[in-house]
Amino acid sequence: MECRQGVTVKPIRRLTMDEEQKIHHATLQILQDPGILVYHAGAAEIFSKSGAQVSEVTGEHSKGWLVKIPEALLEKALSTAPSRVILGARNPANSLILDGKVPRVYFGSGSESNFILEMSLNTFVREDDGATKTVLPQYRKKRGTVSDLCAAAHLAENLEHLDFFIRPVNIQDEEITEANKDVNKFFACLDNITKHVMAGLTDIGQIDHVLRMAEIIAGGRDALRQNPIVSFISCVSKSPLQFTQEATEKMLAVNERHMPLVISSSPQGGSTAPIDEVGIVSQINAEILGGVVLSQLHRPGCPVIYGSVPVRARMDNLHDMYGAPEFNQYNVSCVQMARFYGLPCYSTGGVADAKVPGIQATVEKMFSHLFVAQSGPHLLHYAFGLLEETNTFSFEQAVLDNAHIGIIKKVFTPPDVSEENILKNLDVIRKVMASPHRLFARYARKQLHSGSLYISYPLEGNCDHQDETMLKAGEEKARIEQVSSCTLPEAIRKRVLTDVPGILEKLH
Repeated sequence: MECRQGVTVKPIRRLTMDEEQKIHHATLQILQDPGILVYHAGAAEIFSKSGAQVSEVTGEHSKGWLVKIPEALLEKALSTAPSRVILGARNPANSLILDGKVPRVYFGSGSESNFILEMSLNTFVREDDGATKTVLPQYRKKRGTVSDLCAAAHLAENLEHLDFFIRPVNIQDEEITEANKDVNKFFACLDNITKHVMAGLTDIGQIDHVLRMAEIIAGGRDALRQNPIVSFISCVSKSPLQFTQEATEKMLAVNERHMPLVISSSPQGGSTAPIDEVGIVSQINAEILGGVVLSQLHRPGCPVIYGSVPVRARMDNLHDMYGAPEFNQYNVSCVQMARFYGLPCYSTGGVADAKVPGIQATVEKMFSHLFVAQSGPHLLHYAFGLLEETNTFSFEQAVLDNAHIGIIKKVFTPPDVSEENILKNLDVIRKVMASPHRLFARYARKQLHSGSLYISYPLEGNCDHQDETMLKAGEEKARIEQVSSCTLPEAIRKRVLTDVPGILEKLH
C-alpha cells in the first residue's frame, strides 16, 4: 500500500539477547509479585475470568484488586496482538505502516503543552558603537488556544519530515470544557492536516462523537476501519504498577471500537520507578505488557502499540529531565524490548529542558533524536517544537527540528553497494587517475544536482557577525503561514459541523 517512507535503520542494541531474556524474566516476576493494582471492576473481572489471580484490596479511599498475571496469559496475549498496525491519514499517501519486525522510524509531534513561545525579532545597537546593529530574537510565553492548535497543524502539514501529528498545544479557550475539548482538538487537527492524527481522550463520553467525525471524513465506518485516520493514546498505568479507573475505562472503550491504541506508561526514574536502567525498564515493560494482556483478553486481535515514555527525575525538584543521558538509555532499551515481543513501538525523543531555542536545546534534542531513532522505534513522538520539559511549544523550534530531523534521515540513508554502483565508481576512479588534474569534482555534480547529497545547513545564514538561524526559522514559519490551508472539502466540513455537537463557533 502507499504510505510515508519513514527511515529504516539498522538498530543499535544496548541489551544482548541474553540480557533481553533476563529483562523478560524480571518482568514476569513483577507481573506475579507484586502484580498490578487494578482500580477498574470490569478489568479485574476480565483478568479473573481469564485465569489471573485476583484478590480484593480495600484502601482508605479506594477499592481495588491485586492482579497477578501468569506467563501463560502473557503468551496468549502476545499471540493475538497484531505485530503489524496500519495508521491511516486523510491523504492515504501519508499512512504509516508499523511492523514489529521492521525498524522503520516515523517522527511526530506531541505533548499538549500549556504554553506557546512567541518569538519577535528586535534590533539592538551597541552602546559604544552606534553604527553597529544586530537583530536578535526575544520570546514571550502565552497560553495555547484552539487557534494555535490549528496553526500548529497547518505548520506540521508543511514540515517535510514530520510524519504524524499529536496535538502539541493544550487548548485553553474560555469556551473549552471537559465535555467539548475532544471534539474541538480532533477537529482543529483534522481540518488542517492530511497526515495521521493521534491523541488521548479527555472525556470518554466524547469517543463516539470523535469517531463520528472521523467516519464522515474517512467516508464511513468501514472506510475508517480500512483507513484509520485517527488513533488514541491511553496511559493505562499510573506508575508504579497501578491501572487507574479512568484510563482503563478509556482503553476498554477504544478496544470496543477496534481502533488503534497506544498503551502507554511513563514512569519517572527516581520517583515512580527505580532510577537504575534495568529496574525502570523491567517495571515499564510489566506495566505496558499488563495493558496489552488486558486489551487482548477483552478483544483479541485489537491493534495495540507498545507505548514507552520513561523519563528521569531531577532529584532537586522531581521535574522530568529529558536532557539526561539516562533518558536516552531508558528509551533505547524499551524499544529493544518492544522488538523482542514483536510489537509496534511508540517511543520518545527530541525534547529539550532548555526554555528557549539555542545551543542547549539543540544539543539535548539532537542526542536523543539520533540515539533513540537509531534503536528503531516505529513512532518517535515529542520530536517537534518542544521546550522546557514539554511545557512549551515553539513554532520556530519546530522548524529547526524539521531541518535537523532531515539531517538525521540523511545520516541513516544506507549506502548503495550494488554491483552496478561499484562498477560505476571503479570506472570514475580509473578515469580520474588517467586525467592530469586527478579531481573528482566533475563527477560529483550529477549527484549534487540529483538532491541525494547534503548541500548545506538548511537554515544557513550569510552574516559573519551574528547567528542568523532563528531569523531564518522565523522566515520559514512566516512562509508556511502563507501556504494555502488543506481544510476539509466544504461538503464534508459542513456535515461534520452539523452532525458532531460541541465544536466551537470560531471553528465553523
